[in-house]
Amino acid sequence: MEFLSYLISGISLGSVYAIIALGYTMVYGIAKMLNFAHGDVIMVGGYVSLVAMTSLGVPNLVAVLLAMVVCTILGVVIEGLAYKPLRQATSLAVLITAIGVSYFLQNAALLIWGANPRSYTPIIPTGPDSALKLMGGRLSISYISLLTMAACIVIMIALTLFTSKTKMGKAMRACSEDKGAAQLMGINVNRTISMTFAIGSALAAIAGVLLCSSYPTIMPTTGSMPGIKAFTAAVFGGIGSIPGAFLGGLLLGIIESLSRAYISSQLANSIVFAVLIVVLLVRPAGLLGKYVPEKV
Repeated sequence: MEFLSYLISGISLGSVYAIIALGYTMVYGIAKMLNFAHGDVIMVGGYVSLVAMTSLGVPNLVAVLLAMVVCTILGVVIEGLAYKPLRQATSLAVLITAIGVSYFLQNAALLIWGANPRSYTPIIPTGPDSALKLMGGRLSISYISLLTMAACIVIMIALTLFTSKTKMGKAMRACSEDKGAAQLMGINVNRTISMTFAIGSALAAIAGVLLCSSYPTIMPTTGSMPGIKAFTAAVFGGIGSIPGAFLGGLLLGIIESLSRAYISSQLANSIVFAVLIVVLLVRPAGLLGKYVPEKV
């Protein structure tokens, strides 16, 4: 029974990682860049929803929608100001810029909301009475865990349908394959990349709300480690692949949860990254990634 409890906890945590990783994998798949500021957009989403619920007194659902709107705008602004001018720059220049944007967001949050951790108000009630009881009450699954898992599945299905069925989704896939050819076919590459950042940032807001509801504290560095782990999950599953990000996030959450329970809570993060190294040694493109030889 304990094992099942830890497994469900791992799937819930992995669902948050998967939602964040979907944002990473979309941006990398289309823009071919690693947006290391993505984790800090999660933190901004958490703070915006907290302020909306506590200071403005708006309903929880409205607070989540407000966080999504703010993070979507933030993502588009970051892409337009920091990344768009570097379209033809080296990967290293873009990477350094992404790290700079990350530190800028952290320090801006520090100035606005202060350094002290703040208690977060979960979007749905938590506690022993706010849980689904199974097996005669021996197994308890919190409603926030159920909501997190359901949100992850819905988002993954919606993104898969969006990229395969809609005009914008097909444009994103075309840009992912070959930006030059996509442009020749009349696709607005800049607008497509901006839309990708908008979707990724909206997902980051949802992940921020779910993460802070499960672990109800927030501070300016809240998004840093989940952001790194979600990037790890995206690489683990095969960066650029939506099912890969989903699978990588779930596996990473389960590995972390079971490591904390059965090995050591202090070594859990090390074990997660060690598993990533082993997987990449065996499958360099990740579990569901495809190795594409470079044409010269």
